[in-house]
Amino acid sequence: MLSANSITSFVTALICTLSCIADANAGIDCFKCVSLEWQNRACDDPFHNNFSSGLLESPCMGGRKGRNGLFPATACIKLTGYYKTTGQHVTVRGCALDSGTLTTDTEIIRMSHCGGFYFDDKYVDGCLQSCDDADGCNPASPPKSLDTTLLIMLVVMPLVARFIPHEWAPDA
Repeated sequence: MLSANSITSFVTALICTLSCIADANAGIDCFKCVSLEWQNRACDDPFHNNFSSGLLESPCMGGRKGRNGLFPATACIKLTGYYKTTGQHVTVRGCALDSGTLTTDTEIIRMSHCGGFYFDDKYVDGCLQSCDDADGCNPASPPKSLDTTLLIMLVVMPLVARFIPHEWAPDA
């Protein structure tokens, strides 16, 4: 039978774990910029984030189909290519979020591809890439919440270990 103290410790550990998960899903940081015909070199490839902290939006916010307002993004995007009609080079870095529809044709974060597509009602020959594995993944940088996650886990694990009955623990 669990004591009231054990239940309190378990609930505390559960809350810490859930807050850690919620913090990790609070949004993604992405670089946001536009460069037309190489006029914003900080945005163009090759991308060096040494001097681009002003381009990083934390957390990156994006619109959601069928909703008003901005929401924490779930992915970073990068578009590079040439406008077919003018030959102008374009680079766009930003963020987006999955609106939850069942079709991938309108959800750009689900399909990185190269080829032809329309952007701002103009035909572009280039690549559209998306990523969601790390903050600033257009290009990648280490997640900022890693230290917080490790700290929470160092607090949570000893609390959780208290609930393991001694007969389940491995023999020493």
